[in-house]
Amino acid sequence: MFFTNSVVIAVLVVLVLSVARVNVVIALVAGALAGGIASGMPLQEVLEVFSSGVGGGAGIALNYAILGAFAAAIAHSGVPIWLSRKLVGLITRKAQDASARLRLKAAIVLLLILAGFMSQNVLPVHIAFIPILIPPLLGVFAELKMDRRLLSNAIAFAMVTTYAIVPYGFGSIFLKDIVLKNLVESGLTGVTLRDVVWGSIFPALGMVAGMAASCFAYWKPRTYDAQKIQSIGVNEEVCSLKNIIISGIAVGAMLGVQIAWDNMMGGALMGLLILNVGRVVSWRDSDRVVMDGFRMMAAIAFVMIAAAGFGAVLRATGDIQALVTGLADGIGSSKMLGAAGMIAVGLIITMGIGSSFSTVPIIASIYVPLCQALGFSVLATICITAAAAVTGDAGSPASDTMLGITSGLNADGQHDHIFDTTIPSFIYFNIPLVIFGVLGAMVL
Repeated sequence: MFFTNSVVIAVLVVLVLSVARVNVVIALVAGALAGGIASGMPLQEVLEVFSSGVGGGAGIALNYAILGAFAAAIAHSGVPIWLSRKLVGLITRKAQDASARLRLKAAIVLLLILAGFMSQNVLPVHIAFIPILIPPLLGVFAELKMDRRLLSNAIAFAMVTTYAIVPYGFGSIFLKDIVLKNLVESGLTGVTLRDVVWGSIFPALGMVAGMAASCFAYWKPRTYDAQKIQSIGVNEEVCSLKNIIISGIAVGAMLGVQIAWDNMMGGALMGLLILNVGRVVSWRDSDRVVMDGFRMMAAIAFVMIAAAGFGAVLRATGDIQALVTGLADGIGSSKMLGAAGMIAVGLIITMGIGSSFSTVPIIASIYVPLCQALGFSVLATICITAAAAVTGDAGSPASDTMLGITSGLNADGQHDHIFDTTIPSFIYFNIPLVIFGVLGAMVL
């Protein structure tokens, strides 16, 4: 039975507790315990598997902590607040009539999409740009009465669509090192990186449709408390030309180290060193600024650690295979039901684990033979696998993308992680992803 499967039980516990506003880390631990016990594992074994799996998220968590420190140092430079004031001045001068404000709102949405796109390949910093760029702009968003749910979906759309379709930066890791590699190892012959890109087009179109729907749903004005925005602790000092130049050098050095040695943490440390040597952050203030950055990313880091333990328990139950086997028995020879069922199962798995990057290795070995048995083409198999992996990343409470977005938009405490980031993303991206994924599987 579907609802007696331990994987389904674990994910449902996480989702129900998250919607009930229980902390995501607590929800993940509770979900892991519920799923492990439901599978028949002794409590002691569940705890041991969870504890051993936690180590898999430690490296990612440390990377995010260092990136948070770098983000805090850039914020301390005054550059973000300087840019924010420039935008406020632009609004004051040019947004006196409705048509001008409309154009500015559209421009901001497009700029956030561009920033999200660049964060995945051109400047591969992933979510680290969000706590740097967004908090100083909250006043601008409030002045234009922009619904932050629209801004949240814009950033999620850009980040997820980019790595799912563009084979550079994080997209190269996802499409080449994860999707292509696991499909080939699972027995899909004659597949190339170009095939993986083409097979991912329909899921990407689903994201586009979801973004368009988000604009219609969340374009109406929404009011936020200006006093809470003003209470955000941003650097009020005048941003000097020296700070702008050295911050630019630090960002360039960080990216250079990342590209040359493929080391995100090393790049962030190099950037921090340059900001300290250049006296943008004095040695006296360095410890405080770094700790501010750690605190800023601490919640994300702990969720990543807990999600790694949760994923380890799901794999240890052995019920992921049972979930897919039950799907295969239920769909018979229907290709449409097969495609919809596989994408739905991928959604369940990714919603729990929180990472499409971690979902592909789990589902590829099962999906490839099932797709071959149902007569799907190579491109259709890629489409199903990509859609199944991406669904959930845009909408999981444990997704680093969702957590990163909340960390920026909730800097003043007026943007809820579940109801303003996760649920809007789930509705406007996961539903189109399932529809377009099935459509792609039938057409390709």
